[in-house]
Amino acid sequence: MLPTAYKTFLRHLLECVPRERVFTDPLRTLAYGTDASFYRLIPKVVVDTHTEDEVVAILKLAHRMRLPVTFRAAGTSLSGQSVTDSILVRLGDGWRKYAIFDNATKIRLQPGIIGSHANRLLAEFGKKIGPDPASIDTAKIGGIVANNASGMCCGVAENSYKTLHRMRLVLADGTVVDTGDDKSRAAFGRSHGAILEGLAALRQRVLDTPGLADRIRHKFKIKNTTGYSLNALVDFSDPFEIMQHLMVGSEGTLGFISEVTYHTVTEHPHKASALVIFPTIRDACEATTILRGEPVSAVELMDSAALCSVADKPGMPGCLIGLSGQAAALLVETRAAEKSKLEEQIARITASIDAIPKVGPVEFTDIPAEFGKLWAVRKGLFPAVGAVRKVGTTVIIEDVAFPIARLADATVELQGMFAKHGYTEAIIFGHALEGNLHFVFTQDFNSPAEIERYRAFMDDVATMVVERYDGSLKAEHGTGRNMAPFVEMEWGHDAYVLMKEIKTLFDPNGLMNPGVIINEDAEAHVKHLKPLPPAHSIIDKCIECGFCEPVCPSRNVTFTPRQRIVGWREIRRMQDGAEKSRLLRELFSGYGYLGDDTCATDGLCATRCPVGINTGSFIKELRADQTGKYATRSADWVAKHFGLVCRTVNTSLKTVDLLHGLVGTDVMEKGSSFLRVVSLKKIPLWNRAMPGGSSVPRSGGMATVPGRRVVYFPSCIARSMGPARDDNERDPLPAKTVSLLIKAGYEVLFPERLGDLCCGQPFESKGFKAQADMKAKELDAALLKVSNDGEYPVLCDTSPCLMRMRETLDRRLKLYEPIEFALEHLTDKLTFTRLERKVALHATCTARKMGLEGKLLQLAQLCATETVVPEDIYCCGFAGDRGFSFPELNAGALAGLREQVETCTEGYSTSRTCEVGLSLHGRIPYRNILYLVDEATSPMR
Repeated sequence: MLPTAYKTFLRHLLECVPRERVFTDPLRTLAYGTDASFYRLIPKVVVDTHTEDEVVAILKLAHRMRLPVTFRAAGTSLSGQSVTDSILVRLGDGWRKYAIFDNATKIRLQPGIIGSHANRLLAEFGKKIGPDPASIDTAKIGGIVANNASGMCCGVAENSYKTLHRMRLVLADGTVVDTGDDKSRAAFGRSHGAILEGLAALRQRVLDTPGLADRIRHKFKIKNTTGYSLNALVDFSDPFEIMQHLMVGSEGTLGFISEVTYHTVTEHPHKASALVIFPTIRDACEATTILRGEPVSAVELMDSAALCSVADKPGMPGCLIGLSGQAAALLVETRAAEKSKLEEQIARITASIDAIPKVGPVEFTDIPAEFGKLWAVRKGLFPAVGAVRKVGTTVIIEDVAFPIARLADATVELQGMFAKHGYTEAIIFGHALEGNLHFVFTQDFNSPAEIERYRAFMDDVATMVVERYDGSLKAEHGTGRNMAPFVEMEWGHDAYVLMKEIKTLFDPNGLMNPGVIINEDAEAHVKHLKPLPPAHSIIDKCIECGFCEPVCPSRNVTFTPRQRIVGWREIRRMQDGAEKSRLLRELFSGYGYLGDDTCATDGLCATRCPVGINTGSFIKELRADQTGKYATRSADWVAKHFGLVCRTVNTSLKTVDLLHGLVGTDVMEKGSSFLRVVSLKKIPLWNRAMPGGSSVPRSGGMATVPGRRVVYFPSCIARSMGPARDDNERDPLPAKTVSLLIKAGYEVLFPERLGDLCCGQPFESKGFKAQADMKAKELDAALLKVSNDGEYPVLCDTSPCLMRMRETLDRRLKLYEPIEFALEHLTDKLTFTRLERKVALHATCTARKMGLEGKLLQLAQLCATETVVPEDIYCCGFAGDRGFSFPELNAGALAGLREQVETCTEGYSTSRTCEVGLSLHGRIPYRNILYLVDEATSPMR
């Protein structure tokens, strides 16, 4: 039950925000309220906002009612700065506007744009934004600015603080100010002159206090995100400049950043990297000191424990095996505008550290595939610890910074501290040029003794960093709740008083993200710790970082993989605790739709997950565990009578298509919608892209080239679903494929009892593993027989089916999906002529997992003069037949598709069900890529 104040807030909130974007139920407030940190607070109300006006209304209402508000962008922050037990405001899908101007020297961004997306927008101009956090493929601009996130290359010279041009803000009372607009500045001066006067007074006090200005400048010579950006008080005299720069790194405690304009930085086209191994950490740090004066863009330090943690991983350099326990490495990168300049820089860098002892030679590479492997060493460090952690423990990554001259001493002392407190698996790595070290270790928070161990360790770390090295307790991960109790210790009394006055000046009632940065509770860092109970073997390694979320098709509809895991962990925690409460029943009931029904189980999340978790596989396991006897018997019957079922589906589709032709699209849509409503969504929703029936040719023809044979296995989807009524291409896919293969000189062979065969994918996706395996076994035997035990290649026209076949069938079979088959077996047998046409492409989730996105583009470019690959469209969300039963999943996954493909004549993919959803939401016909290949080719003469 909501407290009375929040009920009142909710009633007024619904006057300005639609009900479907406001959440108070226990499952969604839990799942949506969880971030990447090891803290847990469950919000009472979660609001998804799309516009600045909504934020203004929320803050005015909360200000009037004295209720705390916390803002959340991507939730990748690690220090507890985006969790709350009050009102959580998330960035919805409306915060993605941008503008590039002044010859691409500036970019204006709303806070919902992902960092790497901003860089994609700038790529054609040879520019990028300055900040480059490791989370840039997930983190959003709002969080990047609010945390002053930096990264491997930007250092202290190109972070948000240094590259900020202007900012648009909403303050705690709902007032909007645009620091780059004279009219807005003047209005703010009249209404909030006290803030501007207060900032000017604080600046003057800093300048008048002996040593304080120098202390602030000194603290920001190295990376520092502990507390507020006090350097704004010494770097600027204009109160508006001070204000906007204080907002950088303020973690939502001073205001909401609704827009930011960056000065862009140069993205050099030529790069080279080298992994240089040294006998000791001191040698590596001495080399770092030298490299600070050389043309390097990044120098990443890794201690021996870090190197050993990834030495046995696939693709790692062999030189990592058997290294001394004292060894360390530097990953060095240099960049240049021209290739000749790059070569000069490599020679200069190599010579500069020639006198430093090394393990092996310095070998730079400018080949992307090769230096990509080197950076995989660095990127694999955090997950390497996460992957080996004990179930029930959490992975903690801290970051500190030291004066570069003392980096070696500090690193050795930190290693000793790990040993003292028993963190034997801990590793150290970091951005050496800035003296910035990350250390990663696993921590159990399930007992008072373990919490005390963590407390004692952090106390020792704080003492070491502050008292012995005068370093930064937080270099780039933000203060949050994690380091709030230590801010005064690092900065001293005078500076801390300044920070509290800044907080009071902007947020006199303490409603903006309370408990973050400024927190008088000395125990704040060991309270509200997140439980990570065992839940399922597939997901127990999840560290809840959220890196998976941008590619999830249900991310804007229900749950993301992280949220599915969070929800299920809580359900399992309560079940294991024998809690048979109403709350448990409510969580479990809600999970059916939010966690299970709307999961596409596409597995793309695993491609982004630091520890490779496939949440789709986990959901399939849940479905298997929850299948009842009746459903299992039904699945048995369908598996044993599969040919009959396919023929029935085919006939039904032909009948519905005939009805469509008789009554028209509008009547069909209205009638289908009515039936779905009255059936309480039990009847699948018909749509205008619904396919008609299909057919399979009876014969594959004779080979025009002796011995040229191919086995063709049309998937059950291709055998059942033909073109849609409004598609001017009338041939079903099997007929088109056979025609293409015959044109290439092949004799096409079909497996026996084709109508009864299935790879098992439809059964597996619904949790019927035994039936899926049975169908795979039948297909295996049939394909081995017709291919002469794997002598002839086997083509399947549907990528998801082909991927399952590769996973389950005999390894002797040479299995191909359409893209690979066309490139490998048709380009030398047919003449390709590019059609004067602009076509859209969609790589299915399985094609992506098989690494075929580039090959799909390569094939399409052989066939058409223009190609479009829509950005930020990953899995289409149709998920077999789920797009008919849960059409909102497909609609959410393909939001924005239509605008990107509206100038295309048609689109191409490799899965008929995906093509149904793509056609519906793209409003152009989507077909299998083999249609395009057939049209663009002729027999080779």
